[in-house]
Amino acid sequence: MNKLARFAVLCVVVTIVFAPAGMLLAQEAATGDAAGTAAVAPLMGKSSLGYLGIGLGAGLAAIGGGIGIGLLSASVVDASARQPEMQGKLLTTMFIAAALIEGLALFALVVCILCLFM
Repeated sequence: MNKLARFAVLCVVVTIVFAPAGMLLAQEAATGDAAGTAAVAPLMGKSSLGYLGIGLGAGLAAIGGGIGIGLLSASVVDASARQPEMQGKLLTTMFIAAALIEGLALFALVVCILCLFM
């Protein structure tokens, strides 16, 4: 399994593990069942899992954009090493593709920020 697939599986596992714990803490804080959770009540609630999802979404969007630009740059360097006469065309294409990747990552971050304030 490659590194990206391992990272994606890790993110899913962390979300599955911590989501029930967050709901349990929120329920205990609301009912006051557990000792010492009354102070946690303002911090935990139904929206706490939404904040976790927004944070994970923004982080994955930033990581995805970085991985995409890294792979693109590596491919362009490899291609220009094989055919140095094509370097100008390759760089132009690389900058256009990098701008599109950054635009997509920025769009995902803006959507996460809008979800945060809505």
